[in-house]
Amino acid sequence: MTSEAGELAAGQLQVGSGADISAAAVRRGGSRRWWLSLGFLAVWGPGLVVMLADTDAGSLITASQSGAQWGYRMILPQVILMPILYVVQETTVRLGVVTGRGHGALIRAEFGRWWALLSAGTLVVSAIGALLTEFAGIAGVGELFGLSPSVTVPAAAVFLVGLAMTGSYRRVERVGVAVGLAELVFFVAVVMSHPRAGAVARGLGSLPLGNSSYLLLVAANVGAVIMPWMIFYQQGAVIDKKLSVRVIRQARQDTAVGSALTQLIMIAVVIAVAATLGRQSGVSLNTVAQIAGALTPRLGHFAGTVLFGLGMLGAALVAAIVSSVAGAWGLAEVFGWKHTLNERPSRRNAGFYLTYALAHVVGAILVLASVNLVRLSIDVMVMNAMLLPIVLGFLLALEARVLPAQWRMRGVRKYLTWTCCALVMAFGLYMIPASLHWT
Repeated sequence: MTSEAGELAAGQLQVGSGADISAAAVRRGGSRRWWLSLGFLAVWGPGLVVMLADTDAGSLITASQSGAQWGYRMILPQVILMPILYVVQETTVRLGVVTGRGHGALIRAEFGRWWALLSAGTLVVSAIGALLTEFAGIAGVGELFGLSPSVTVPAAAVFLVGLAMTGSYRRVERVGVAVGLAELVFFVAVVMSHPRAGAVARGLGSLPLGNSSYLLLVAANVGAVIMPWMIFYQQGAVIDKKLSVRVIRQARQDTAVGSALTQLIMIAVVIAVAATLGRQSGVSLNTVAQIAGALTPRLGHFAGTVLFGLGMLGAALVAAIVSSVAGAWGLAEVFGWKHTLNERPSRRNAGFYLTYALAHVVGAILVLASVNLVRLSIDVMVMNAMLLPIVLGFLLALEARVLPAQWRMRGVRKYLTWTCCALVMAFGLYMIPASLHWT
């Protein structure tokens, strides 16, 4: 058994609300394996929530567009992005657990107020953009079942604001995981779409990087995988959950499983759409109803509508929770406001909760003003790709400057992480001219 396991059994482990579990409790448990499984359940959560939120409504629509326009040739980019996603989010785990400070607070302390404001600006743009796509996704799902956006969007906003104000981070996390797991229905959709193994294999071996349209969708997928609000959220979440360095291994496992799961969901959507609508050339998706309709020929009307709608709704809700909380946390850290989900609204934390609530009000109004969901989603993801140089630059700089030597990356791992982040940042910069139609 690992030395970490022995440390857990011999001493006290701080998890969740900070409650201590003594060695006597371990003995009463009957076995070390049972104790380790308990520790696993207590520590996991921030990684799963943020990764389920990563596969948000905008990401699913981007994956659907990818499958419709390029078929199975969009699978390999999703696989390549899986380890990149892990190394980025694992860095936020170490920063949060070791320093006990949020991302915005660290930037302000290390680089000053103006750099913190720049970072907060990228966060707000990304978070509001994400919230718009989530509300638009919820509106689209409601329309599949005959519900008006004027009903579904305000109802979702009220639910999300009320959830955050219950005064419990654990409750927010559990609800986020519960609704996010609805995305697993896309694996059922893959089975029911009966993709051809030979066609999938040929798609894996084809990367038309010389095509500007393909590159633009790849940029959108990069933006769909690594988003600024994810970094702020997971670093804040491990702090609100009061995780200590003794459970950092389990926190990394939480992040690794989440990284694999979110990309497998993206791949499932690409395959399901490619196996149906992807067989038709020149297809463009403009509404949620059209994406659901793409699955109907293979899955049937009921299964196609219900499966897609349930998965989209779960993705939109969990991402709305994470992106809006991250935005409010980030601004609160930069301006020095009291912020935690473990306290109900009060005068001390009014700035944090008002920011959180206002984001939902603004997002709901903009969506009800009518937008093209698919175009908005693709644009938001490309915007995220363009913001990555700022976000990842701060992340790597903090990792090198703030963490004690024993917690910093070293050797091959360090240079591999820097290389992955540099490639993502370079790709974001490369796509700016094309995204702004300068070329």
